[in-house]
Amino acid sequence: MRSDIRAAVRGPGLALAALSLAMLLSSLGTSIANVGLPTMAEALDASFQDVQWIVLAYLLAITTLIVSVGRLGDIIGRRRLLLGGIALFTIASVACGAAPSLSLLVAARALQGLGAAIMMALAMAFVGDTVAKAQTGRAMGLLGTMSAVGTALGPSLGGLLIAGFDWRAIFLVNVPLGLVAFVLAYCCLPVDGRAATVRRGGFDGVGTLLLAMTLAAYALAMTIGRGNFGSLNIALLAAAGFGVGVFLLAETKAASPLIRPAMFHRSGLGASLAMSALVSTVMMATLVVGPFYLSHALGLDAALVGIAMSVGPVVSALSGVLAGRMVDRLGARLMVIVGLVAMVAGVVGLAAIPVAFGVAGYIAAMVVLTPGYQLFQAANNSGVMMAAGAGERGVVSGMLNLSRNLGLITGASVMGAVFAFGSAAADITTASADAVAGGMHITFAVAAVLLVAALVIGTLGRTVR
Repeated sequence: MRSDIRAAVRGPGLALAALSLAMLLSSLGTSIANVGLPTMAEALDASFQDVQWIVLAYLLAITTLIVSVGRLGDIIGRRRLLLGGIALFTIASVACGAAPSLSLLVAARALQGLGAAIMMALAMAFVGDTVAKAQTGRAMGLLGTMSAVGTALGPSLGGLLIAGFDWRAIFLVNVPLGLVAFVLAYCCLPVDGRAATVRRGGFDGVGTLLLAMTLAAYALAMTIGRGNFGSLNIALLAAAGFGVGVFLLAETKAASPLIRPAMFHRSGLGASLAMSALVSTVMMATLVVGPFYLSHALGLDAALVGIAMSVGPVVSALSGVLAGRMVDRLGARLMVIVGLVAMVAGVVGLAAIPVAFGVAGYIAAMVVLTPGYQLFQAANNSGVMMAAGAGERGVVSGMLNLSRNLGLITGASVMGAVFAFGSAAADITTASADAVAGGMHITFAVAAVLLVAALVIGTLGRTVR
């Protein structure tokens, strides 16, 4: 009877709705908590440094586990693992909302991050099982749109919920959405085939542990210290470098490796991951530098800064599906190049145009940059996922998401440091307008160099077709 119900409602439209909602929840979980940190610090009698772990625990769980859960989905079946991920995210959201102490809240956020990692990795992996190959770009564009919507919606929704209720509401709001996502996924996604339980050998526990520890060391090196890169950061970075070597050595000897080194040479996966990391690093620079430039150099108040900063996510959300259609029509490789060219134009505009045209110039540059980003994302993700074999889509999707997350983490640290260096100010919050503008120019000049490097990789490397 239950199989009859699933067959009656199953279709690519509802299946994509389930995947889109999963992507929305995972991105919403990333952005909604930040706005509540001051309130949670007061309510839980904790320092600001301590409550930062509410955000960091979520990001660390996603970053360290997203490849591993993708691989696990390839082995045991993507549908059953995705359902488990949605259920875990929803239950963890209840635990976050009911947490009586900071330590329990951080633990619940880590579990929520694990659920989000499963949803992020498997939502993209499922596209090949739910839509025709000719519509892959459109589906990837839709998932990109939902990710942008979740990121943009988080701060405003979180603020409203805290004002109307309290900080617990920012976690409990996920519960009804999670229940809807679970029902849609259960009813509409294709059931795992019989081969899913015996796919591609066993699970690489040693490789999983080594990769998780390596990624955790790198993420912590890039995030702790709040801009002060000290001896602990250097030690963690060295540990991450050592971990990479040990992990690669272990993978060459594993019977069923988590990541097969040969994958990086097939279908340009390595080039695509490198481009994704570089592009994400640049996009994080807009979030790090933008608020300071708008407030300190252009003199906008907090409300106007928020409006100006929302332009990027809104344009990104609106352009996602169109970008996917262009990928389906014109091909992934060409659209990767077009997207990168548009991004180069956008960051050059950010470095130069606002000086002459103020806020209007800033917005104009963002209107060029963000559609280019969406076009690149849709094309790069579509090309990689179409080239991936049916039994490795989970791990490949995990690696794509990982490259994006590592780029964001790196961008927050490195591009923030470039901005501080370019401004030549001891404290950026008290720097003069000219100093902030100087930091802006240098930051986006570096961003342009990174994007040109990505463009070279995309043009000359073995990238997606």
